[in-house]
Amino acid sequence: MPDHPDTTTSSISAADERRRWITLYVLCTGMLMIVLDVTVVNVALPSIQDDLDFSQSNLAWVVNAYLVPFGGLLLLAGRLGDLLGRTRIFLGGLTLFVAASLLCGVSQNQEMLVGARFLQGIGGALTSAVILGMIVTMFPKPAEQAKAIGAFTFVAVAGGTIGLLVGGVITEAISWHWIFLLNLPIGIVTGIMARRLLDSGDRGAGLADGADVPGAILITSALMLGVYTIVGVAEEGWTSTRTLGLGAVSVLLVVLFVVRETHAAKPLVPFSIFRSRNVTGANIIQMLAMAGLFGIGFLGALYLQRVLGYGPVEVGLAFLPATLIMGVLSLRFTAGFIGRFGSRKVLIVGLVFVALSLVLFARVPVDGNYVTDVLPIMLLQGIGPGLAFPALMTLAMSGATPENAGVTSGIVNTTQQIGGAIGLSVLATLSTTRSEHLLDGGSSVPEALTGGYHLAFIVGAGLVVAALIIAVTVLQQPPATPEEDEPFAHYEPELAEIV
Repeated sequence: MPDHPDTTTSSISAADERRRWITLYVLCTGMLMIVLDVTVVNVALPSIQDDLDFSQSNLAWVVNAYLVPFGGLLLLAGRLGDLLGRTRIFLGGLTLFVAASLLCGVSQNQEMLVGARFLQGIGGALTSAVILGMIVTMFPKPAEQAKAIGAFTFVAVAGGTIGLLVGGVITEAISWHWIFLLNLPIGIVTGIMARRLLDSGDRGAGLADGADVPGAILITSALMLGVYTIVGVAEEGWTSTRTLGLGAVSVLLVVLFVVRETHAAKPLVPFSIFRSRNVTGANIIQMLAMAGLFGIGFLGALYLQRVLGYGPVEVGLAFLPATLIMGVLSLRFTAGFIGRFGSRKVLIVGLVFVALSLVLFARVPVDGNYVTDVLPIMLLQGIGPGLAFPALMTLAMSGATPENAGVTSGIVNTTQQIGGAIGLSVLATLSTTRSEHLLDGGSSVPEALTGGYHLAFIVGAGLVVAALIIAVTVLQQPPATPEEDEPFAHYEPELAEIV
């Protein structure tokens, strides 16, 4: 008579497998909410300025008050996840983010909105910093991990484009308050699902295993000051006394942090992580690639609005083909390519497409036509990041262990944010300077703006080419893994059942 335990074991294994993938959906939903928040606010800034009487200079703090704590706390938040438990940090950050979103949505004056945005930045950092660490821990097999990271990457990279469309629709149809209030139902449902699905026994290693308080103060101060310096470049300029002075202090704090960590008995960041050429190289590549890529989202949207006369919703629709292609590749195909050809080769091909898209954007005319001039760029913008960033994240997290997955995730998120912030400031400054020079030379406003954007996109392409050179010369090819069945198709019905 056959034994039944084998059947029970198989059933439990299938249930655990289903639970893992549904948990991934929940984590990605939390990440999407945070990523959307950045771009939806950008679209709504004119309405916020009119409603709350912001001056042009003060209006920047609606964005900066979020970016400074967000970029500055990612590394520390990742390490706290290792020490206190990644589930605890994720849920705590999500709760703070939702509460701060409510405060933003009901804000009636400048001070309340800016203060609530600062709290949102803290909550966003705590929530997003640990997600990659949770993913690589849940999916230790390379093939599954590549698929899971592909889903996360699509949300992290394409979410901003989705935000352009969502922000435009909400701002025009209702009011700017609802771009924040929309986070409440999404965040509450995500929190409830996360509590049911995430490992409640994840207590971390404990503060005694790495609570380097001086190191935490140094690196958090350095990153927050660095982000504050970068976001202030638009007003002060790169060569101003303020920018150079604050930048020097930020670099000094980083140096002191490195010195501290090399002598600390239990460092906040174990530098052994960087012994891997792939981990170090992938993070440098990410900084350069994001520096070049961020410009196409921001300056590309400005080209469509200021030169071609698109409205906010039209801008979102213009970027939609890139988002759709990126989603199809990230969720369905890139993991298979990584399994067959290896993440290094897939990354290199993806970076080539990204560089080509920027070169094409540097050739758009003043009277550009969407189908012939913009759509080909959007197609390349979908293919390039859809291939490159899942492979890049896989390489950057290749050195993660269950003990340091949180801090490794925090490092990846930090290099992404810092690279994007530096790139946006540099490219925007170059674009503005070039446009002003062309205006002084007698060019029309559309011609001057387009000329400025052309220069920025060429420089952005150069940054991506530099990333490509590092990928070719520094990265090592990890062993390819057999392609497995696509799990997302298997578990969509179960997701609906559990929800």
